[in-house]
Amino acid sequence: MKNKKTLVLGATTKPDRYAYKAINMLTQKGHTVLAIGQNQGEVAGVKIYTKAVPVKNIDTVTLYLNPKNQRDYYNYIVEAQPKRVIFNPGTENPELYQLLELNNIKVDVACTLVLLATNQY
Repeated sequence: MKNKKTLVLGATTKPDRYAYKAINMLTQKGHTVLAIGQNQGEVAGVKIYTKAVPVKNIDTVTLYLNPKNQRDYYNYIVEAQPKRVIFNPGTENPELYQLLELNNIKVDVACTLVLLATNQY
């Protein structure tokens, strides 16, 4: 399995949240994880930043932010030039799909946890 450097947007230290579960599962499966959330903290050894940090060689951005909160990250995501952006349930955003597609970034409306659990990540 190839290490896919992944940026989790909407990261949290709350164990009942899907973003928390995704960080754990990504690290367990051997992927390098960067995390940005509202509050600082750490999950599975991954530091959660509260501001956009410079990123390079991102394979995947996985979103756990509602569409309204995604707007602040539009340019950041496009400038990171990931291969794909995963829109987890509840994060669907046609406006951002269009922007990503214009920049040759693949849009994937899926669940990161399911993709990981079924070896489709």
